[in-house]
Amino acid sequence: MLLKTFGWSFAITALGLALAGVLWGWQGLAIVGILSVLEISVSFDNAVINAGILRKMNAFWQKIFLTLGILIAVFGMRLVFPVVIVAITAKLGPIEAVNLAINDKAQYQELVTSAHPAIAAFGGIFLLMIFLDFIFEDRDYKWLAWIEKPMAKMGKLDTLSVIIALVVLLVTAMTVATSVPHGGGDKSATVLLSGVAGLITYLVVGGISGYFEDKLEDEDEDDGEAGETAAAPATQGTGAAVGLAGKAAFFMFLYLEVIDASFSFDGVIGAFAITNDIFMMALGLGIGAMYIRSLTVFLVRKGTLEDYVYLEHGAHYAIGALAVILLITIKYEISEVVTGLVGVVLIGLSFASSVIRNRREGRPGETSGDKAEVASGV
Repeated sequence: MLLKTFGWSFAITALGLALAGVLWGWQGLAIVGILSVLEISVSFDNAVINAGILRKMNAFWQKIFLTLGILIAVFGMRLVFPVVIVAITAKLGPIEAVNLAINDKAQYQELVTSAHPAIAAFGGIFLLMIFLDFIFEDRDYKWLAWIEKPMAKMGKLDTLSVIIALVVLLVTAMTVATSVPHGGGDKSATVLLSGVAGLITYLVVGGISGYFEDKLEDEDEDDGEAGETAAAPATQGTGAAVGLAGKAAFFMFLYLEVIDASFSFDGVIGAFAITNDIFMMALGLGIGAMYIRSLTVFLVRKGTLEDYVYLEHGAHYAIGALAVILLITIKYEISEVVTGLVGVVLIGLSFASSVIRNRREGRPGETSGDKAEVASGV
């Protein structure tokens, strides 16, 4: 199971480190290794969140997530995205931007760093919406019940998460964005525009994927009822369900890619503290991204989220913390070590709470269908 899921990650690690050693020597090998560890530590909570979504998709789309998805993650977000940001902010053509990234690394780094307020606002608001929608939903299992119970009651107001996100965005624009070291000057308008774009992206992609998911569930229920009365209608219902499953899975895949992009923002910016070589950066972060993808599939296939029911809670709290950190970094520098530790600690605590809960109930793990008794954690 372990080798089957992580086999490609191990192979790509060996190939990537060997390539780094050949191209850049021992120093390049060390830098690529450090970047890989950085990406894994910062994005561990990403794997848990992705697993919660990916488990709703069939084996075909899980393979798409590991193949096409990893190409988007590595080449799109870790290599192409920074170049596109430079091209837009510096008003350069694509070829000029690539030439700048290869031949004038210092200027390239400066341009990417100057775009950080816009990137942080977009990713921060997008991730904040994920956290808010989670915390405002009334769930069977509650980890920090003293927080989650009142939040679930407040969540009956459908637009509350959007209202809070907009308030946070306005406060950010009027405080930390008024004097920004990245590029200098007042970035309030940029932060507002980017934050609204992040909110719109979340509402559109998340809304469409949720729509098709709900429609698929309705079709499955209708198909089950039809199967009790006649075989022919059931066959037709199955065909519709399969088609809807494809649409639902496609938009969920897009949603996963946007989430991954939001998580990768801080990693890409933070990587410049280690190197400004785009190829070295893409290789190191790409290796780390591959492990996150494999870990996501591992969590799905092992049923870890069903066995340890507070893991998703810990990951979403980590997302909330990351969203706040991203917005703060518009003005203030925060080490990636701190960002990574926050996520690891929160997920570690949620895992420990899940283990304690399972032992208290006399079983090593929780099966997906066993929700008769709801327990509260720490």
